Amino acid sequence: MVDALLLACPGCSTLNRFPREKFEAGHAGKCGHCGSPLFAGHPVALDARSFEAHAAKSDIPVLVDFWAPWCGPCKAMAPQFEHAAQRLEPAVRLAKVNTDEEQDLASRFAIRSIPTMILFRHGREIARQSGAMDAGTIERWTRDALAR
Repeated sequence: MVDALLLACPGCSTLNRFPREKFEAGHAGKCGHCGSPLFAGHPVALDARSFEAHAAKSDIPVLVDFWAPWCGPCKAMAPQFEHAAQRLEPAVRLAKVNTDEEQDLASRFAIRSIPTMILFRHGREIARQSGAMDAGTIERWTRDALAR
């Protein structure tokens, strides 16, 4: 039996079994349902349904940026978060939740200020940070949190 990881597709949120050895060797893979690459180096926009697939069921950590379109610091951090995604994937999936559109998720995770980033592993919050950061700081903070 092949040791496999469950990876959520950024395109359709379908869970895919992907051989761990291929993942560790850097193979990106494609979704068995929609054919999208499993890693594209861009943050994934999440809603309540796709949040569960990515943050709770996927076997890789997920860093979620809770933001809103009217938020100046959120807008300033967006390109930095995008750049961090290119450097952290595939070890970490980066995702974004628009708190105006997904108020239930914002409430569920007690988001009081934005931007707020939460790092999840198997659905469990392992670290949280509020305030805008540059790409290098996002990467360091994420790696430090995973190393704890």
